[in-house]
Amino acid sequence: MSKQEAPLSALARFLPPGTYEPVSAYLNQHTVHLTVARTRKSVLGDYRHRHRGEAHRISVNGDLNTYAFLITLLHELAHLLTFEEFGNRVPPHGAEWKRSFGQLLAQFIQHNVFPEDIRSALERTLHNPAASSCADEVLLRTLRRYDARPADLVLIESLPPGTLFETPDGRVFQKGEKVRKRHRGTEVSTGRVYLFSPVYEVRAHPPTPSRKEGE
Repeated sequence: MSKQEAPLSALARFLPPGTYEPVSAYLNQHTVHLTVARTRKSVLGDYRHRHRGEAHRISVNGDLNTYAFLITLLHELAHLLTFEEFGNRVPPHGAEWKRSFGQLLAQFIQHNVFPEDIRSALERTLHNPAASSCADEVLLRTLRRYDARPADLVLIESLPPGTLFETPDGRVFQKGEKVRKRHRGTEVSTGRVYLFSPVYEVRAHPPTPSRKEGE
């Protein structure tokens, strides 16, 4: 199974200090079935509204650092609050959701649960939050400072053009030039060209030693 059910009492270890009580109050008030998911590359969290008597369902990736976990959980809670007020009559990340998410973030910001750098990154977009923290490069860079990630992982933007790098699924690419805000990468085995976010994490391959003449 891709998800592991988390007893509410175990939630505290995924959250920053001082945030368990207000978060659990929201979950209890709205009867939320919370699960902690294994790593998912495509999403950090997910919300499914109540249906035919079932509870609201929220999942959040369990490999996130505590600040990213809280922000993602609040993102999904904002979907719940928006659904409770408007049902399916409004866009998923429209003005109504942005208002709910901004209000939730403001509640936790004012209680100083975030370090100053994360607080500043959140306040930049408090009234117009991105549909995903992955889409907010400033916030994503800031949150990654608190990750416990392998030392050999680097952001693709830090690699010079021509460098070979490996993606999490094991494919090898050669970095090309920057195209607007993204970086071109040519897959070595197929020659296909892909565009990568500048904050995409990869493993750089060491350069191949050049052969001396006569060898």
